[in-house]
Amino acid sequence: MAAYGTCISAHGLEDNLREWRGKCSHRLMPWDFWLIFLILSVVLPWRGRLRLRQLLARPAGGSKEKLVLYGSTIAFQWLLAGVVAWRAIARGLSMADLGLVRPFTSGLFLVTLAGAALVGTFQWFNLRRVGGMSGPIPDFMRKLTERVLPVSMMEYGPYAALAITAGVCEEFLYRGFAMAALSRLGWAAWMVVLVTSVLFGLAHTYQGRSGILGTALMGVVFGIGRIWLQSLVPVSAWHATVDLVAGVAAPKFLLQRPTEH
Repeated sequence: MAAYGTCISAHGLEDNLREWRGKCSHRLMPWDFWLIFLILSVVLPWRGRLRLRQLLARPAGGSKEKLVLYGSTIAFQWLLAGVVAWRAIARGLSMADLGLVRPFTSGLFLVTLAGAALVGTFQWFNLRRVGGMSGPIPDFMRKLTERVLPVSMMEYGPYAALAITAGVCEEFLYRGFAMAALSRLGWAAWMVVLVTSVLFGLAHTYQGRSGILGTALMGVVFGIGRIWLQSLVPVSAWHATVDLVAGVAAPKFLLQRPTEH
């Protein structure tokens, strides 16, 4: 197994994630990690922008188009997460480094539930607020909702699978692999959170500028949660909750006319 080394031992990687000043590093990131970061920083944003243009260029489709979109996205995310996990382990990142081994205690369970309730409530009321607005951003969100989000139970089941997939796979990519890889280079925790949050926002280019900013800010919250709780489980649950709530609230509030005052 070819591991890349720094003056931070694998045993101390979690400690470095909680060290806001960072520690020294003497070796470069391996080539395959650079390739993964290239995919996260360039390929995924480009793919998102391309898919956005394609979605907006055609009329809102029916269930068949949405189900194809959900299925292809699920397959792509699991494939990418699997390849990244393979290379991460091959390069010496442990399950603990990736946030995958902390026992799921009752305390962690309660924090997970509380966080999910908090972010889910925020998502619900934010979409209700936007639904009562008019202007370029709400209009864009309505067009995106028509083309992407479910409007029937037949669509919501596969969409729920997509939301859970995104919660697991995207959190592994950004709060698991990316944070561990940058931390092992000796980066300060605040820089690790900032950079991975920017990458996370860019991956959601298809949501437009406001979506990129909102997703990046959410990435900061998830990154801090990852460091604080030393586990990907809570942030994966929070992420999935945000998407599940969006699947209910966005069609409810955005696919109706703004309230006239």
